[in-house]
Amino acid sequence: MNTNENEQLAQAPSDSAGTITLTSSFDPRDDLAAAVVLAGRTLAAVRPDQYDAPTPCEEFDVRRLSSHLVAVVRRISVIGRGEDPFSVPSFADEVADGGWAAAWEPGAREVARVWADPGVLGRQLRLPMGVLPGAAAAAVYTHELTVHTWDLAQATGQDPEWDPALIERVIGVVRRALPAEARGGRIPFGEVVAVEPGARAIDRLVAWAGRRP
Repeated sequence: MNTNENEQLAQAPSDSAGTITLTSSFDPRDDLAAAVVLAGRTLAAVRPDQYDAPTPCEEFDVRRLSSHLVAVVRRISVIGRGEDPFSVPSFADEVADGGWAAAWEPGAREVARVWADPGVLGRQLRLPMGVLPGAAAAAVYTHELTVHTWDLAQATGQDPEWDPALIERVIGVVRRALPAEARGGRIPFGEVVAVEPGARAIDRLVAWAGRRP
């Protein structure tokens, strides 16, 4: 998911301050932590012969998507510290082929450390698309990591153990944030892809983002 896609996710139905409305009874850091773990596990299973394979995210092959994911996990920590998200490039270009899983681990540990502070949820944090409360930022990046984990899994023949409850919570956010109508332009997603009513939660999530499960 690129910056413009994240910007659209941030435009969810909101309170008077213009921020994503989240249920106060659930801590969105739990879903973020789970998404980090699953993304790392999927990244670690990529084989060298798959680096040039295309992914459902048309901008990226497996190599480029792997590099982007490492950059994303680094950026999540920077954002949680209240720092400039643009201090982290969109790609970890300094990481050599095959080094992404090793680079992921310190990034994931830093996310856990930074976001362990419950106060982060109420702070105003700067994301690439603007300022959001920490709780909303956690939801934005849970969505990004989940969709890109699916992209990587599809490209490399993996079938991660998706948490249906987590995915349903993400769906609850993105269906409000990303209307099915008027895709394109300011809403840089493909058209919603139809799926069977009984489709898995992950298939419904990525289909709403214009992917074809």
